[in-house]
Amino acid sequence: MASYLRPARVDEALAALAAGPRALVAGGTDYYPARVGRPLRDEVIDLSALDELAAIDEQADGYRIGALVTWSDILRAPLPAAFDGLKAAAREIGGPQVQNVATLCGNLCNASPAADGIPNLLALDARVELRSVGATRRLPIAEFVRGNRDTARRADELVTAVQVPRAAPNTRSIFLKLGARRYLVISIVMVAAVLATDEHGRIATARLAVGSCAPSARRLPVLEAALVGQPLAPELAERVNVAQLAPLAPIDDPRGSAEYRIEAALTLLRRALVELAEGVA
Repeated sequence: MASYLRPARVDEALAALAAGPRALVAGGTDYYPARVGRPLRDEVIDLSALDELAAIDEQADGYRIGALVTWSDILRAPLPAAFDGLKAAAREIGGPQVQNVATLCGNLCNASPAADGIPNLLALDARVELRSVGATRRLPIAEFVRGNRDTARRADELVTAVQVPRAAPNTRSIFLKLGARRYLVISIVMVAAVLATDEHGRIATARLAVGSCAPSARRLPVLEAALVGQPLAPELAERVNVAQLAPLAPIDDPRGSAEYRIEAALTLLRRALVELAEGVA
Protein backbone atom coordinates (compact mmCIF):
# COMPACT_ATOMS: atom_id res chain seq x y z
CA MET A 1 0.00 0.00 0.00
CA ALA A 2 1.28 3.49 -0.86
CA SER A 3 2.21 5.84 1.95
CA TYR A 4 2.44 9.60 2.22
CA LEU A 5 4.85 11.46 4.48
CA ARG A 6 5.11 15.23 5.01
CA PRO A 7 8.12 15.75 7.31
CA ALA A 8 8.70 19.09 9.03
CA ARG A 9 12.50 18.75 9.20
CA VAL A 10 15.16 17.77 6.67
CA ASP A 11 16.54 15.14 9.06
CA GLU A 12 13.15 13.41 9.08
CA ALA A 13 13.06 13.34 5.29
CA LEU A 14 16.59 11.93 5.11
CA ALA A 15 15.74 9.22 7.63
CA ALA A 16 12.74 8.19 5.54
CA LEU A 17 14.89 8.04 2.39
CA ALA A 18 17.47 5.93 4.20
CA ALA A 19 14.74 3.39 4.97
CA GLY A 20 13.92 2.92 1.29
CA PRO A 21 13.42 4.80 -2.00
CA ARG A 22 10.51 7.21 -2.19
CA ALA A 23 9.13 9.67 -4.71
CA LEU A 24 10.02 13.24 -3.74
CA VAL A 25 7.42 15.93 -4.39
CA ALA A 26 7.96 19.68 -3.95
CA GLY A 27 5.68 21.82 -6.11
CA GLY A 28 4.24 18.75 -7.83
CA THR A 29 3.78 20.52 -11.17
CA ASP A 30 5.55 17.68 -13.03
CA TYR A 31 4.68 14.82 -10.69
CA TYR A 32 0.89 15.08 -10.58
CA PRO A 33 0.10 15.85 -14.25
CA ALA A 34 2.05 12.72 -15.23
CA ARG A 35 -0.29 10.61 -13.10
CA VAL A 36 -3.72 11.97 -14.02
CA GLY A 37 -6.35 9.27 -14.40
CA ARG A 38 -4.55 6.48 -12.58
CA PRO A 39 -4.18 5.46 -8.93
CA LEU A 40 -1.26 6.89 -6.98
CA ARG A 41 0.83 3.93 -5.84
CA ASP A 42 4.11 5.65 -5.01
CA GLU A 43 5.67 5.94 -1.60
CA VAL A 44 5.68 9.75 -1.43
CA ILE A 45 7.61 12.29 0.62
CA ASP A 46 5.96 15.70 0.37
CA LEU A 47 8.75 18.26 0.91
CA SER A 48 6.49 21.31 1.12
CA ALA A 49 6.75 21.67 4.93
CA LEU A 50 10.57 21.90 4.97
CA ASP A 51 10.72 25.64 5.59
CA GLU A 52 14.49 25.50 6.14
CA LEU A 53 14.85 24.86 2.38
CA ALA A 54 12.66 27.77 1.28
CA ALA A 55 15.18 30.64 1.35
CA ILE A 56 17.71 32.32 -0.93
CA ASP A 57 20.75 33.09 1.21
CA GLU A 58 23.55 35.45 0.21
CA GLN A 59 26.86 34.08 1.46
CA ALA A 60 30.44 35.28 1.33
CA ASP A 61 31.21 33.23 -1.78
CA GLY A 62 27.85 33.44 -3.55
CA TYR A 63 24.20 32.47 -3.20
CA ARG A 64 22.49 29.38 -1.84
CA ILE A 65 19.06 28.69 -3.34
CA GLY A 66 17.09 26.25 -1.21
CA ALA A 67 15.26 23.31 -2.73
CA LEU A 68 11.82 24.81 -2.04
CA VAL A 69 12.54 28.21 -3.58
CA THR A 70 9.91 28.78 -6.27
CA TRP A 71 10.22 30.58 -9.57
CA SER A 72 8.17 33.43 -8.13
CA ASP A 73 10.66 33.67 -5.24
CA ILE A 74 13.48 34.01 -7.77
CA LEU A 75 11.61 36.75 -9.64
CA ARG A 76 11.06 38.71 -6.42
CA ALA A 77 14.56 38.29 -5.02
CA PRO A 78 17.04 41.24 -5.22
CA LEU A 79 19.66 39.27 -7.15
CA PRO A 80 22.56 40.75 -9.16
CA ALA A 81 22.64 41.03 -12.96
CA ALA A 82 24.30 37.63 -13.30
CA PHE A 83 20.86 36.17 -12.47
CA ASP A 84 18.95 38.13 -15.13
CA GLY A 85 18.96 35.10 -17.42
CA LEU A 86 17.59 32.86 -14.69
CA LYS A 87 14.87 35.41 -13.96
CA ALA A 88 13.98 35.51 -17.66
CA ALA A 89 13.62 31.73 -17.56
CA ALA A 90 11.41 32.03 -14.47
CA ARG A 91 8.92 34.05 -16.50
CA GLU A 92 8.73 31.21 -19.05
CA ILE A 93 7.78 28.50 -16.54
CA GLY A 94 4.05 28.14 -17.12
CA GLY A 95 1.83 30.92 -15.80
CA PRO A 96 1.84 32.68 -12.40
CA GLN A 97 -0.04 29.83 -10.73
CA VAL A 98 2.70 27.37 -11.71
CA GLN A 99 5.50 29.83 -10.92
CA ASN A 100 4.11 30.22 -7.39
CA VAL A 101 4.57 26.52 -6.56
CA ALA A 102 7.08 25.05 -9.02
CA THR A 103 10.66 25.06 -7.74
CA LEU A 104 14.01 25.65 -9.40
CA CYS A 105 15.39 22.44 -7.88
CA GLY A 106 12.35 20.48 -9.04
CA ASN A 107 12.99 21.70 -12.59
CA LEU A 108 16.60 20.58 -12.20
CA CYS A 109 15.76 17.16 -10.76
CA ASN A 110 13.17 16.52 -13.47
CA ALA A 111 16.15 16.65 -15.85
CA SER A 112 14.17 17.28 -19.01
CA PRO A 113 16.29 18.25 -22.03
CA ALA A 114 13.90 21.21 -22.35
CA ALA A 115 14.08 22.30 -18.68
CA ASP A 116 14.33 26.11 -18.78
CA GLY A 117 16.41 26.41 -15.63
CA ILE A 118 19.26 24.08 -16.50
CA PRO A 119 21.07 26.10 -19.23
CA ASN A 120 21.07 29.09 -16.87
CA LEU A 121 22.49 27.06 -13.99
CA LEU A 122 25.21 25.74 -16.29
CA ALA A 123 26.07 29.28 -17.37
CA LEU A 124 26.11 30.40 -13.72
CA ASP A 125 28.61 27.61 -12.92
CA ALA A 126 26.24 26.36 -10.21
CA ARG A 127 26.62 23.25 -8.08
CA VAL A 128 23.98 20.94 -6.60
CA GLU A 129 23.98 20.18 -2.87
CA LEU A 130 22.86 16.63 -2.02
CA ARG A 131 22.37 15.37 1.51
CA SER A 132 21.89 11.92 2.96
CA VAL A 133 22.04 10.74 6.56
CA GLY A 134 25.48 11.78 7.79
CA ALA A 135 26.83 13.03 4.44
CA THR A 136 26.73 16.01 2.09
CA ARG A 137 28.19 16.23 -1.39
CA ARG A 138 28.18 18.87 -4.11
CA LEU A 139 28.23 18.28 -7.85
CA PRO A 140 28.54 20.61 -10.83
CA ILE A 141 25.33 20.80 -12.84
CA ALA A 142 26.89 18.96 -15.79
CA GLU A 143 27.77 16.00 -13.53
CA PHE A 144 24.41 16.00 -11.76
CA VAL A 145 22.27 15.96 -14.92
CA ARG A 146 23.48 12.88 -16.79
CA GLY A 147 20.84 12.74 -19.53
CA ASN A 148 17.14 12.78 -20.31
CA ARG A 149 15.31 12.37 -16.96
CA ASP A 150 18.52 10.99 -15.46
CA THR A 151 20.44 12.51 -12.55
CA ALA A 152 23.26 11.48 -10.23
CA ARG A 153 21.01 11.65 -7.14
CA ARG A 154 21.14 8.43 -5.18
CA ALA A 155 17.96 6.93 -3.74
CA ASP A 156 18.91 7.92 -0.20
CA GLU A 157 19.77 11.52 -1.11
CA LEU A 158 17.78 14.74 -1.12
CA VAL A 159 18.72 17.75 -3.22
CA THR A 160 18.74 20.49 -0.59
CA ALA A 161 20.04 23.48 -2.54
CA VAL A 162 21.74 24.93 -5.58
CA GLN A 163 24.86 26.97 -4.89
CA VAL A 164 25.87 29.75 -7.28
CA PRO A 165 29.33 31.32 -6.93
CA ARG A 166 29.60 35.08 -6.65
CA ALA A 167 30.06 36.67 -10.06
CA ALA A 168 32.49 39.42 -10.98
CA PRO A 169 31.08 42.97 -10.70
CA ASN A 170 30.81 43.54 -14.48
CA THR A 171 28.73 40.43 -15.20
CA ARG A 172 25.65 40.32 -17.39
CA SER A 173 23.41 37.43 -18.39
CA ILE A 174 20.63 36.62 -20.80
CA PHE A 175 18.20 33.81 -21.64
CA LEU A 176 16.51 33.38 -25.02
CA LYS A 177 13.96 30.72 -25.87
CA LEU A 178 12.42 29.67 -29.17
CA GLY A 179 9.06 27.95 -29.09
CA ALA A 180 5.98 27.53 -31.23
CA ARG A 181 4.38 30.47 -29.40
CA ARG A 182 5.44 33.11 -26.89
CA TYR A 183 4.31 31.56 -23.58
CA LEU A 184 3.34 28.23 -22.03
CA VAL A 185 5.39 26.22 -24.50
CA ILE A 186 8.17 23.62 -24.48
CA SER A 187 11.27 25.04 -26.10
CA ILE A 188 12.60 24.11 -29.53
CA VAL A 189 15.94 25.70 -28.61
CA MET A 190 17.07 27.86 -25.68
CA VAL A 191 20.28 29.70 -24.95
CA ALA A 192 21.73 31.05 -21.70
CA ALA A 193 24.82 33.26 -21.54
CA VAL A 194 26.78 34.81 -18.66
CA LEU A 195 29.60 37.20 -19.60
CA ALA A 196 31.96 39.22 -17.40
CA THR A 197 34.04 42.10 -18.75
CA ASP A 198 37.25 43.67 -17.48
CA GLU A 199 37.95 47.39 -16.94
CA HIS A 200 38.63 47.79 -20.68
CA GLY A 201 35.29 46.31 -21.75
CA ARG A 202 36.85 43.05 -22.94
CA ILE A 203 35.34 39.68 -22.08
CA ALA A 204 37.12 38.18 -19.07
CA THR A 205 34.91 35.08 -18.70
CA ALA A 206 32.23 33.62 -20.96
CA ARG A 207 29.84 30.79 -20.21
CA LEU A 208 27.20 29.80 -22.76
CA ALA A 209 24.80 26.86 -22.65
CA VAL A 210 22.19 25.52 -25.06
CA GLY A 211 19.13 23.47 -24.13
CA SER A 212 16.73 21.26 -26.11
CA CYS A 213 19.56 20.27 -28.47
CA ALA A 214 20.94 17.18 -26.68
CA PRO A 215 19.84 14.71 -23.98
CA SER A 216 20.83 17.43 -21.51
CA ALA A 217 21.80 21.10 -21.81
CA ARG A 218 25.38 21.61 -22.99
CA ARG A 219 28.09 24.24 -22.51
CA LEU A 220 30.06 25.39 -25.59
CA PRO A 221 33.72 25.53 -24.47
CA VAL A 222 35.22 26.28 -27.91
CA LEU A 223 32.94 29.28 -28.39
CA GLU A 224 33.58 30.44 -24.83
CA ALA A 225 37.34 30.37 -25.42
CA ALA A 226 36.95 32.30 -28.68
CA LEU A 227 35.08 35.10 -26.90
CA VAL A 228 37.53 35.67 -24.05
CA GLY A 229 39.67 38.75 -24.64
CA GLN A 230 37.33 40.21 -27.25
CA PRO A 231 35.58 43.60 -26.84
CA LEU A 232 31.93 43.16 -25.86
CA ALA A 233 30.41 44.71 -28.97
CA PRO A 234 27.61 43.66 -31.38
CA GLU A 235 30.25 42.54 -33.88
CA LEU A 236 31.08 39.74 -31.48
CA ALA A 237 28.17 37.78 -32.95
CA GLU A 238 30.19 37.28 -36.13
CA ARG A 239 32.55 35.01 -34.19
CA VAL A 240 29.85 32.37 -33.65
CA ASN A 241 29.97 29.52 -36.17
CA VAL A 242 28.49 26.05 -36.57
CA ALA A 243 31.74 24.26 -35.74
CA GLN A 244 31.55 25.68 -32.20
CA LEU A 245 28.24 23.86 -31.67
CA ALA A 246 29.85 20.41 -31.81
CA PRO A 247 28.74 19.44 -28.24
CA LEU A 248 25.10 19.61 -29.38
CA ALA A 249 23.27 16.51 -30.60
CA PRO A 250 19.73 17.55 -31.56
CA ILE A 251 17.08 15.15 -32.77
CA ASP A 252 14.11 15.38 -35.13
CA ASP A 253 10.80 15.57 -33.29
CA PRO A 254 7.38 17.19 -33.82
CA ARG A 255 8.72 20.54 -32.57
CA GLY A 256 11.59 20.78 -35.05
CA SER A 257 14.21 18.93 -37.05
CA ALA A 258 17.81 18.52 -35.93
CA GLU A 259 18.97 20.75 -38.78
CA TYR A 260 16.51 23.48 -37.81
CA ARG A 261 17.60 23.31 -34.17
CA ILE A 262 21.25 23.86 -35.09
CA GLU A 263 20.34 26.88 -37.23
CA ALA A 264 18.10 28.22 -34.46
CA ALA A 265 20.82 27.73 -31.84
CA LEU A 266 23.28 29.63 -34.03
CA THR A 267 20.80 32.49 -34.44
CA LEU A 268 19.94 32.67 -30.74
CA LEU A 269 23.60 32.63 -29.69
CA ARG A 270 24.37 35.51 -32.03
CA ARG A 271 21.31 37.41 -30.85
CA ALA A 272 22.26 36.86 -27.20
CA LEU A 273 25.70 38.37 -27.76
CA VAL A 274 24.27 41.36 -29.59
CA GLU A 275 21.71 42.02 -26.86
CA LEU A 276 24.29 41.69 -24.11
CA ALA A 277 26.63 44.09 -25.94
CA GLU A 278 23.88 46.63 -26.54
CA GLY A 279 22.84 46.42 -22.91
CA VAL A 280 26.35 47.30 -21.75
CA ALA A 281 27.01 50.03 -24.33
